Amino acid sequence: MPLIPDSDHRVSPLLVAALLLAARTFLRALGLTPPAEADVLAATGASRSRAYELRNELLEWLPMLLRPVGRPPGEPAVPKPSRTAEISATALRFVMDHPGCVWGAKRRGYSDVFRIFVVELREKYGDLDLVAFADAVQVPLGTTEEWLRVGRPVAPSPEPRAAVPNESQAAGLHVQTLLNAFQRWRGTFTDFCQHVQHHQRVPFGHARIATILHACGVRPLERRPGRSPDEAALRGAFQTFFPGAQWVGDGMQLPVTVDGKRFTFNVELDVDAFSAAIVGASLRDEEDAQAVIEAFDDGVETTEQLPIALLLDNRPSNHTNEVDEALGDTLKIRATIRRPQNKGHVEGAFGLFQQAAPDLVLSADEPSERARQLAWLVLVTWARTLNHRPRKKRGGKSRVNLYRDTPVTDDQLERARQELRQRQQIQERARETREARQDPLVRALLDEDFQRLALDDPDQRIRAAIARYSLDTVVDAIATFEGMRKAHPPTAPRDARYLLGIARNIAHAHEAIPITEAIIRDRRAIRDRLLADLDAERDRIAASLPDGHKRLAALIDRALATDRLLDRLVWLNAACDFVLQQPTRQHEHLARSAARRIHAAFRLSRSERHFAAQLLLRRIWPLD
Repeated sequence: MPLIPDSDHRVSPLLVAALLLAARTFLRALGLTPPAEADVLAATGASRSRAYELRNELLEWLPMLLRPVGRPPGEPAVPKPSRTAEISATALRFVMDHPGCVWGAKRRGYSDVFRIFVVELREKYGDLDLVAFADAVQVPLGTTEEWLRVGRPVAPSPEPRAAVPNESQAAGLHVQTLLNAFQRWRGTFTDFCQHVQHHQRVPFGHARIATILHACGVRPLERRPGRSPDEAALRGAFQTFFPGAQWVGDGMQLPVTVDGKRFTFNVELDVDAFSAAIVGASLRDEEDAQAVIEAFDDGVETTEQLPIALLLDNRPSNHTNEVDEALGDTLKIRATIRRPQNKGHVEGAFGLFQQAAPDLVLSADEPSERARQLAWLVLVTWARTLNHRPRKKRGGKSRVNLYRDTPVTDDQLERARQELRQRQQIQERARETREARQDPLVRALLDEDFQRLALDDPDQRIRAAIARYSLDTVVDAIATFEGMRKAHPPTAPRDARYLLGIARNIAHAHEAIPITEAIIRDRRAIRDRLLADLDAERDRIAASLPDGHKRLAALIDRALATDRLLDRLVWLNAACDFVLQQPTRQHEHLARSAARRIHAAFRLSRSERHFAAQLLLRRIWPLD
């Protein structure tokens, strides 16, 4: 059966999907309810990536379909050729003097040096039309506007020249050519390798070039972290006892299409941890407390006994009073946070279901109820078939055989009950300890900001998790969260869990600061050669730049130009010390200037720029 009915227009399903996705933008602007993205892709059968590419092309061509009535507008006044030619010649000379500052063909990239050059050149030719100026420097108009909108960056100070090794350290003319070319390079490392290979005739590969630059101390090696050993080291770490000792419960969304309408139900499963048998199931409109209770009751009815413990994830609906009353004597254990393999038994069952289940499509008079009945029949049939299927790893026994025929002694029953109860008590004591460590001031601040930002946290679990961090961290996290809302209103995060993630990342960054500062103090005590050179460079800057703004700019540029965290912290601390030495009324102005310069350094990643700016502001206005 085709996914899209035939039509006289012979429109491709992919084009229909792109058209519907493009219409979603205008429907939201008019206050109308647009179709869901998943519904459009499911109905048309189109791939997501190709549909969005075609949607973007449609949005670009759409304004050209309707032409205004009357004569077309006249051509804009062309500026004097001499001025644009002068700008183009200046830009060409700059690119020739800074190889690699512009790279790419269809999608170009620009270094910080070239961006600052264009901004300063615009100040010189401020009376020229911006369209003509952008065309003269060969930078797209939108990119030029964005550079001018961010703020006026100050020209960076000359970077310190890397020490060129002598002949005993770097043998060969090619190595000297590499070092001389890399000192003046302002582009990416891949483009640099292609440049020296094709234009400088250096017969080295990328790996060897990186090794030589690293050995000479001008570029650190960047290695991938590799695969985490957790997958192999923690395999089989889940402790099982015997059938019926512990069940694992979780929910999955199940879509059903009836008469062209798509319905989504929640499938709640309870799986025995020892035998992997599916003991209980529930099918409801959403994953809530009643779904947990129905699946648990169905499992008790199937096995005719209560399990010792039930493992559930940390979803709030799984830990309500109704669930606790329904479990009775069964212990409720929380799954380990950020460890999905902790519920591997039920997740594996969901994976098998998705592999075996067909598309649930039905046409009936009552779509919602017929869809529920069909889903229930398929679920029951699949579960019974899976439970009776022999398993090679278990000696040919099925899940039903393992669950019913495995003998359990009274000693095993009591030992499992004690260990599971002990595990539950450990979790409860840990939760009570975390709550006792919460700072009342931090908790009061969170209560006020959660209400002001309209964040949903009915059981206050997220608030309790954030309150374990310091006041300094919480203030920075709330400011970052609120700033992201103001900067990107349509796509800004609205979930309180996003605020928890921000606080966690900032706390990790804050922990690294005192550790590194302690290393700096220890290394200065033994007069490390590197720090001695940095101190000498800082004294030279102070002597040669009496102007405050230029000195601050030079210190910030040194911090942004280095790839070593130790060097960056030294220069940032020097910039903070300089700001604190100035009158208090100038602190805010100097801090804004330094932060604007930091955020203009696109050679650093977004997280590195935020880290540098936060360190600067924390030192100037400490809260602890």
